[in-house]
Amino acid sequence: MTAQEFVLAGQWFFLAYFVGINLGYLLQNVIAAHGIRRYLQTSDQYEAENVFSALDIPISVVVPAYNESASIIMSVKAMLQLEYPQYELVVVNDGSSDDTLEKLIDAFDLQEFPEAYRARVDCKPVRKIYRSTRIRNLRVVDKENGGSKADASNAGINACRYPLICVVDADSVLQPDSLRRVVRPFLEDPTTVAVGGTVRIANGCTVRQGFLEKVGLPTNFLALVQVVEYLRAFLFGRMGWSPINGLLIISGAFGLFHKETLIEAGGFNPEAVGEDMELILRLHRLMKEKRKPYRITFVPDPVCWTDAPENLKDLKSQRVRWQHGLGQSLMLNKSLILNSRGGTVSWVAIPFYMVFELFGPIVEVAGYVFIVVCAFMGWLSWPEALLFLGLAIGLGVMLSTSAIMLEELSFHMYPKFRQLCVLYSIAIIENFGFRQLTAIWRLQGLIRWLRGGKHEWETITRSASLMDEP
Repeated sequence: MTAQEFVLAGQWFFLAYFVGINLGYLLQNVIAAHGIRRYLQTSDQYEAENVFSALDIPISVVVPAYNESASIIMSVKAMLQLEYPQYELVVVNDGSSDDTLEKLIDAFDLQEFPEAYRARVDCKPVRKIYRSTRIRNLRVVDKENGGSKADASNAGINACRYPLICVVDADSVLQPDSLRRVVRPFLEDPTTVAVGGTVRIANGCTVRQGFLEKVGLPTNFLALVQVVEYLRAFLFGRMGWSPINGLLIISGAFGLFHKETLIEAGGFNPEAVGEDMELILRLHRLMKEKRKPYRITFVPDPVCWTDAPENLKDLKSQRVRWQHGLGQSLMLNKSLILNSRGGTVSWVAIPFYMVFELFGPIVEVAGYVFIVVCAFMGWLSWPEALLFLGLAIGLGVMLSTSAIMLEELSFHMYPKFRQLCVLYSIAIIENFGFRQLTAIWRLQGLIRWLRGGKHEWETITRSASLMDEP
């Protein structure tokens, strides 16, 4: 193959990839915009009529906690004030090496309670179960350390009493009406088995006593970029797949599940790096194998706020873990791939994720190398290269700005003109350096998965937003 033929073949390959991924994203945007518009229309009626007020399903809220001494009291107090008729809070102390358990005992007057505990899903042994003498719906499960959030979540699932289980990160901030909003799909469609809510970045926001008092933007650049990323990922990514029942992930920070279906699926997989995505894929597989009608859906309301990494070390660890978890989750449920009974999940969602999300970093990084080599060797046609680069950046900016615009038109969480200007600026700036860096990190995560490596769980440095007040 001559140099000219090599360059031409490379150009056509990268062009085909570019066209495919952007067509997919644009289609998701169209579906998401229609879905959010329809959701908001029915949401107004839902709120006005309060249709299901007498039919609310009791919910068990599970909060896995490991070394959460700095924020655990604030988090529990906030979750005890959620606006929902009937729910219980089950905090799981996963063998913390700090004083998380002691703080809980002192703050809520916990006493050991000899209740029956059925291990319906596997987890490390439970040491004791505590019950508050002041707060009827609060229990704390103390267990041996299982090395993962999944193991702690499973212990909480075993202790739950109610038909719906909501799993929430200990460092997350829920809006007071979160449970009332996220339960809605279960009330509207009895075949619903799991629901996910939107997750937003809490960095830069004002949080008091565990509640979001004022929405703000972070001053840290990395956190700012993640605000735009999360808007794009949830408002278009998740919402784009949900209406066609092709949703492959519900964020581990906030998800609501049908208890018996969750137990039938075996709970969370402690060996999975991305236990949240792996569980959703397993739920798809279980329901399709049993040929049961089901829905796994998404609620676009901004219901959960979480801390985002503010330094390169923590952000790299997160992105490597996500990519590793993506590959592992897909392979653990490989029977779904192109399954004759798999429907949208098997024939659309999973192939898209495999081609553009899982192996996409190979193509992206190879594309950067291809451009550099061609430029160095003098094989590059600069007018065509600049045109292609401008088109690629332009579409990337369009996807981000459309997410910001949809957020402004629908939920209006960032009302200040200055905030919108900052977000639109970040939507442009992120294309010059940040996206290339995340592509490299994702490639590292892919290589780690392909080599069968194990991801070491690391502690993420928290911002001051979610710490307990003195």
